[in-house]
This record gives sequence, C-alpha cells and structure tokens, in this order.
Amino acid sequence: MSQHPSYTMAALCTIGGFAGFAKTRSIPSLVAGLGVGALYGAAGYLIKENRDYGHETAVAASVVLAASMLPRAIKTKKPLPIALSALSLVAGGYYVKKVIEYS
Repeated sequence: MSQHPSYTMAALCTIGGFAGFAKTRSIPSLVAGLGVGALYGAAGYLIKENRDYGHETAVAASVVLAASMLPRAIKTKKPLPIALSALSLVAGGYYVKKVIEYS
C-alpha cells in the first residue's frame, strides 16, 4: 500500500518533465522530470516487492525534488513550484515516517 504515493509522484514528475519540455523546449526540465520520476518509480517497485531501501529511495527522491523546487517556489511564487514543493515535503515526511516504523 505504501508504494502508491511513490507511483503517483513518479507519474506527476514524469508528466511534468514532458510538459516543461513541450512548453519551453527545456531539456533540463525533461531530464529532471524523468530522473526524479524514475527514482520514485524505482522506490515504488522496491516497496511493492518488499525489497530493501525502497522507502529510503523515496526519501531521496523527495529530497532531490524539494531541493530543486523549494528555491524556485520561493523565488517565483508560482503555483506549480509551490505545489511540487509541498508534495515533495509531504511525500518525504510520509516515507521518513515509514523508515522510522521499519527501523
């Protein structure tokens, strides 16, 4: 069950990367979206298969996303960076809680 947030974040980041590329032809947006989406997707798979480091991988993906979106959200005050920052913090908090529970 705890893989669902990870898969949702993977889809959002991947779609966001493609949307950023389609709108502005931004290769960094595409690479970042696909990279973070892949991290969340890998985390979801590891969690679903009950393998080691799934929750930790989701925390790492959340940290990467928050580190890239929080400064942008503060600087631009646009809705998309604010929403992605909030989602990354919520997902990160959820997976930190899961890591603590399984420790």
